[in-house]
Amino acid sequence: MERADDEIPGGGSLAAGAVAIRSPADIRPAAIHVRDVAARIANLRVAATDNIAARVPMRDEEGEVLATTVFAWDPDGAQWWQDVRFGLRAPVAEACRVESRPFWANRDGARDRDGTPILRQFDFAAHYGRLVENPAGIVVPVHLPFSRIGMVSFSCRDNRRDDLSRELDEHFETLYLLGHLFIEGYARLETGDRWLPDAVTLTRLEVNCLRWVARGKTDDEIATIMGRARPTIRFHLQNAAIKLGAANRSQAVFRAGQLGYLSAGSAPQAPALTVVDR
Repeated sequence: MERADDEIPGGGSLAAGAVAIRSPADIRPAAIHVRDVAARIANLRVAATDNIAARVPMRDEEGEVLATTVFAWDPDGAQWWQDVRFGLRAPVAEACRVESRPFWANRDGARDRDGTPILRQFDFAAHYGRLVENPAGIVVPVHLPFSRIGMVSFSCRDNRRDDLSRELDEHFETLYLLGHLFIEGYARLETGDRWLPDAVTLTRLEVNCLRWVARGKTDDEIATIMGRARPTIRFHLQNAAIKLGAANRSQAVFRAGQLGYLSAGSAPQAPALTVVDR
């Protein structure tokens, strides 16, 4: 028997359309649907932010804070969504910067769907039971355009379970879709502070020069590495800055990074050495 597109593995319905946010009026119903699905499938509680770097709580059309009015966090308790240092000191926020797939974590560390320990460099003991009350959580990182990162955390409502490996494995796709549809839809409404470039097409040499600048190389060093004259390097960097609408090379590197030109998997390339037979 084929499963319906919006059927949740294990029973129930995701109803992806109910999570869609096309206008501010959709925010609260979408949040309620996320809350109810999480509670129904595994008695999980929701915490969400569309930007781990900003102390701006998610709100509905009327300006009500979703954390308290929908997700039922105590308005008089520890308000993690108001903590200006959350994005700097919370290991789950740090983990979202380097991980893209859902994972679960407790005081002992984080693990992926297969149970393999990940993100060993982060001290989750400083988070679970201290910064937040719950002993474990499933975290869904949401990477957005312009280097923005959102996050949805699903923790146990009964506050007793410190092992959510089964819940992550059974509901991986559902939680992934819930988190991404909700955060991405909400973020699309928040366009006022975005830098929206004109169509940008950087050449291979421009990108390569920017990648070396991002690694701290000077014009002279880049010229030596690439086997080109220093004025040529400056020419390509200036062209890239103009295309990116940047005032200087630092801003050019930042904006190129926002657009994905300088990803960690795209290392700068030095020209191949030519062997001359004598």
